[in-house]
Amino acid sequence: MSEPSQLELFAKEPWAEPGAPSPEAALPSTELVALGARLPQEVRLGSSSWSFPGWTGIVYAKEASQVQLARAGLPAYARHPLLRTVGIDRTFYGPVPAETFRAWADAVPSEFRFLAKAHEELTLFHFPHRARYGARQGERNVRFLDASYAADVVVGPFVEGLGAKAGPLVFQFPPQDFVRLGGPQRFAERLHGFLDALPRGPLYGVEVRNQELLVPAYADALAAARVVPVLAAWGEMPPLEEQAERTRTGQARALVVRWMLHAGLGYEEAREQYAPFDQLVNEDIPMRTAIARLAVTSWLEGQAVYVTINNKAEGSAPVSAERLARSIVQRLGTGPRPSTGRVEL
Repeated sequence: MSEPSQLELFAKEPWAEPGAPSPEAALPSTELVALGARLPQEVRLGSSSWSFPGWTGIVYAKEASQVQLARAGLPAYARHPLLRTVGIDRTFYGPVPAETFRAWADAVPSEFRFLAKAHEELTLFHFPHRARYGARQGERNVRFLDASYAADVVVGPFVEGLGAKAGPLVFQFPPQDFVRLGGPQRFAERLHGFLDALPRGPLYGVEVRNQELLVPAYADALAAARVVPVLAAWGEMPPLEEQAERTRTGQARALVVRWMLHAGLGYEEAREQYAPFDQLVNEDIPMRTAIARLAVTSWLEGQAVYVTINNKAEGSAPVSAERLARSIVQRLGTGPRPSTGRVEL
């Protein structure tokens, strides 16, 4: 039997069902609580979702199904001392209403923030040849970089529903043939026009999966619109430090990193090796070190920091978050803390 899709998992929100049982949070160790207290508040670590039964004893106190966790596990997830953000992938596959965002926001503490992906129809130039696109396979997408659609269907519900708990809204551009669009320069020009037309206020981020798009014009487009370059630990992308340099991350409003895959592995291969995601299977110390270094530098310069971690990065996202937090705290040591210009996003 295939795994449920994102839309199937989150199809019904439990908070609308009085009396529905909610998974309990695992009791954190005193060491974990102390680590959370030492990690700066503006450094938010989290996973790309919260619906993993293998996290029993790590995030959740008792066993629960994937569907139960998807629909009712968020409050317990948000009680973990280190998990201060979470990625919402469901919004990539289809827009969600403000009421759904509001239900999520009501389930977490005031300091929690959500990272949500924008609907993929904004970031696909042509629809891929995959079954889920049906008759549209191979066709040109008329909603590609449509700022009106983004404002009405994506940005509006995101802002209205999440309110102060809204973190980055990420426009993720999957790998695709941008030659048909005119190449990196033309993409940067169209991206600039799109970003400039978006409603002001939210913390927008852009993530690309084609490294040839990391040209100066791309960094210029993001900077002009005050949009954050999202650093992606994925596939054929350059090392994070190179991405940061080419996109001028240090000048952005925040640091946003998505740690997705261990080098050399695909999603399916990683899933087979790492499931049920209850422990680290294949540590990636160089990647962890790079993220910690970027996080510390950014925080000391007054930037908010968001890092979302996939189970397929090392084997278990919450355990990776703990190791990453330790690395960040160790690097901070007893050094100076910024006293002005602190950004809270």
